Order: sequence, then C-alpha cells, then structure tokens
Amino acid sequence: MFDSLKDFLRTLSGEDGAHHRSDDPQVAAAALLFHVAEADGTASATEREALRTLLRREYGLDADAARAVVSAGQAADADSVDLFQFTHVLMRHLSAEQRVRFVELLWEMVFVDGEVHELEDNLVWRISELLGVSSRDRMLTKREAAGRYRDETADPETAGA
Repeated sequence: MFDSLKDFLRTLSGEDGAHHRSDDPQVAAAALLFHVAEADGTASATEREALRTLLRREYGLDADAARAVVSAGQAADADSVDLFQFTHVLMRHLSAEQRVRFVELLWEMVFVDGEVHELEDNLVWRISELLGVSSRDRMLTKREAAGRYRDETADPETAGA
C-alpha cells in the first residue's frame, strides 16, 4: 500500500517512471555493493568506480545506465533501515548459483582497496546469510576474489619469479 502511495505521489510530481526502484534487482545489488563499499567508513572514488565497473560487467550496462543504477542504489541504501529489503529482492530474482556469484561480487568490492576491514567481513557474512549462501560458499568466494585481487595487483616483473 505504501508503495502504491509513493507511486501515486511520483506521478503527481511529474516523475516519468524511468527511475529505478529499490525492488529492481539491479538497484538492490547496487545498494548492497555500495553498503559494503561504505562499511569501513567511506566509499572512495576507486570503490565507486569499481562499483560502476562491476555493474557494467555483470548486467551489461552502458556507462550512463551504470551511473543511474549506482545513484539509485546509493539513494535506496540511504533510505533503508536494514539489509533485508535488498536481499529479499535478490532472493526472489536470483537462483542459488547467482546468489553465490553475487557474494563473490561483494568480496570483489571489499578487496578494491586492498584490505578487508572487519566490518566489511561481517557485512558480507550477514548478507550471505540473508541470501541463503552457505559459510563454505562464502569462504570459497572470498578466496576466489582475493586470488583475483592478488593476480591483478601483482608486479609483472616479480610475478614470474
């Protein structure tokens, strides 16, 4: 009912409906990814760019669409009181394998700045639980993301040594 009221108020205000809603799986994903990026106190420019890159890669978005989804996700995250509203959307729209892949994306977001803050680790654990992703799969995806991060940041001159 509340959503209906909000939709009605949007039509009165002249919004055209082209905006993204928090029940859109892309917006829910962006909100959770942004929440993880900000868990250590701030979302750096590098993390924001990584978020746009992840969304472009995973959802096949162009640059403008990725910016719009990130903006909608950030706004939805700011308006939310918990993680459930976003994980609930993803539970409805993603298969079990896709949810495991999403947890891997969360870890990729965590590793963007090169370190895992305990709040980030705890947040990924909580999101994983809400998504029904097992502890085993959560830790495997963490290892995969960490390995990719190490490979991407390795010094090419010492990588073969």
